[in-house]
Amino acid sequence: MGRIMANPKARVETADREAAEWHERLGARSVTTETIRAFFDWRASPANADAYRRVEMIWTESRKLSGQPEIAEALTDAMSRRLRKTPEDRTSRPLMGLVAISATAALVIGGWTWWQARSTFATGVGEQWVVQLADGSSVRLDTDSRLKVRFSDGQRLVDLERGQAMFTVAHDARRPFVVTAGDARVTAVGTVFDVQRQGAGVSVTLVNGAVDVTRASAADKPLRLAAGQEARVTAAGTVRRPVDVPTAISWTEGRIVFRDTPMREAVAEVNRYLTDKIVLEAPRLSTVPVNGVFKTGDRDAFVSAASGAFGLEASAGPGGSIRLSERGK
Repeated sequence: MGRIMANPKARVETADREAAEWHERLGARSVTTETIRAFFDWRASPANADAYRRVEMIWTESRKLSGQPEIAEALTDAMSRRLRKTPEDRTSRPLMGLVAISATAALVIGGWTWWQARSTFATGVGEQWVVQLADGSSVRLDTDSRLKVRFSDGQRLVDLERGQAMFTVAHDARRPFVVTAGDARVTAVGTVFDVQRQGAGVSVTLVNGAVDVTRASAADKPLRLAAGQEARVTAAGTVRRPVDVPTAISWTEGRIVFRDTPMREAVAEVNRYLTDKIVLEAPRLSTVPVNGVFKTGDRDAFVSAASGAFGLEASAGPGGSIRLSERGK
């Protein structure tokens, strides 16, 4: 009895189309926790992981080359050929157009050479960027962050030198995925987790899967985190506690959520996204709890809310900064 075999080419085209859709969704400034989890489930398929790696890598290259006239002409030609396809093909034109443009850019630059060679990634103040690694894992870098990547046959090592990053790790049991940040060492196989360097300490928040957290400077037993837990690593040791994940990773949606956060900590968090900082000159209010939701980089909204709620006065400071002080002082 005969059977109809699936067309391998059709499977690849479907994976490429879906990968382009995911690239567009994850590239948005607002990405929900549910979206991240759904993406992780979709990318569990090796074919889907390969398709997403192709789209992300080549899209990055096309951005870097967009200012060169010869590249722009090639990309325009690729889109024009795409628009001349049949009416059925044109129904998916915007997303498949992305794949066509990306493929042309890859041919021009010689494929994977640049991507495999790059090992350092950084964002400026107020920037976020999604980086696709060579193994299929992805990293979403927060404001003013920097990391280095060192992959070998036996290990995938990432050093978060500063800032904060969300890691979506491709499963590879033969090569552990290790993130170092200060004294913290986080080991994962296939999972989603957030790492933030905060002065001398490091916070690790687990969204999905499992990770082991240790201190590089001590012979501590690895601390295994479950989804919805956070580890705080300091010189004194490692402490595990439950955490509200949507609040902890709200930065991936372009938001900062404060829940009984001391004023000085709230100001410091807002300042991470600002080049012109807020200077708190109200010692009596430094520990007062702050609650609210603010868009990252929206200094005016925070200053206005803090002034109204706590009777603070805003005034211009040096170098574009703004002072928050108690009225009459």
